[in-house]
Amino acid sequence: MPDRNPAIEKRAAETLGQRVRRRRRELHLSQTDLAELANVNQGYISEIERDRRNPSRRTIRALAVALDTPEAVLIGGGSDHDAPQRLESRTLPLLGSIPAGPPSQSQEQLELFPVLRHLWAPDHYCLRLSYDSMEPTLKPGDIVLVHYRPDVNAEHVQGRICACLVDGKPTLKRVSVEHRAGDRVVILRGDNPDVPPLLIDESTDFSIQGIVVKLVARDL
Repeated sequence: MPDRNPAIEKRAAETLGQRVRRRRRELHLSQTDLAELANVNQGYISEIERDRRNPSRRTIRALAVALDTPEAVLIGGGSDHDAPQRLESRTLPLLGSIPAGPPSQSQEQLELFPVLRHLWAPDHYCLRLSYDSMEPTLKPGDIVLVHYRPDVNAEHVQGRICACLVDGKPTLKRVSVEHRAGDRVVILRGDNPDVPPLLIDESTDFSIQGIVVKLVARDL
């Protein structure tokens, strides 16, 4: 008769929420970190960990990817329980400057960057930052995931970090819209307090090319 392993027996008796919480803590992630990685609400993560919500299979799959663990480990069964599993990823174009058109048609030499499968979409691309206007939120060398949204209405992305073209020059800024004396003014602000805001009026050639979705890589 095989020897009993109390640690394995304890883990086998865990609920889904307890497995998620234990693995999250093993990776030194906060609930907010996990929520961002799995693209779900932080409050929802809290409810899952307290076993107050039963996540869908799609959410379990996203959590498994974010926690770098097989789905079967979170569910608590299956032949690959506690077995290592290769993460699934897909590649997206990685650019060094904001494209003035579809990323696939950029004149830059295309480099490809792998992202987790649940982050991939055909209208997304990756952008390597080379400027410090968004410090400390984003730093030079960071790679961000961008949703290509040419000419999206600025009022629909209030407060979001966007990849913009101003008189043909690329910039990454938070977008806001104000109405002053009946005129609509777009204001581009960096998180770096040393960078003055840009005021965009009707005389400026301005367009939003994409919305920053997520930070996907940072050098330590």
